[in-house]
Amino acid sequence: MSIKDDMVVQFFYTLRDEKGEVLESNEGHEPVAYLHGHHNMMPGVEKAIEGKAVGDKFSVTLPASETYGERIEGAEQRVSVKHLLGANNWKPGMRAVVHTDHGQRQVTVLKVGKFMATVDINHPLAGRELTFDLHISDARDATAEEIAHGHAHGVGGHHH
Repeated sequence: MSIKDDMVVQFFYTLRDEKGEVLESNEGHEPVAYLHGHHNMMPGVEKAIEGKAVGDKFSVTLPASETYGERIEGAEQRVSVKHLLGANNWKPGMRAVVHTDHGQRQVTVLKVGKFMATVDINHPLAGRELTFDLHISDARDATAEEIAHGHAHGVGGHHH
């Protein structure tokens, strides 16, 4: 069964940088699940999975524009230190998570004062060519509810 729009796809991935070093992986954990064709996945990853089948293992190297986007110079923001999640003692160069109107976002701390911090709001992996080793572990037709909601439910998906 080939993967196409309105299917819930589950996969494992290993993300590598330009030198082939592993940046992150979910091997040995829960698979990622998403609703194919509903812009819930990076465009390059979704394009690579299109037409593949359960059990397929493959690698794809993608430009920044198809993953975390190009770096935007000067994309800095001042935020209250209490809104930075991930540590208690912040130093320049550390990665933090902040809650935004569009959900959680990873940022990089540039400067820290007593109450305010200046952060780079580019994703830490923006502007980089990345390689994804992908393994499709499961795929099924989405339910009418999942299609109506625009996302996968259940393991690795969205929980209400």
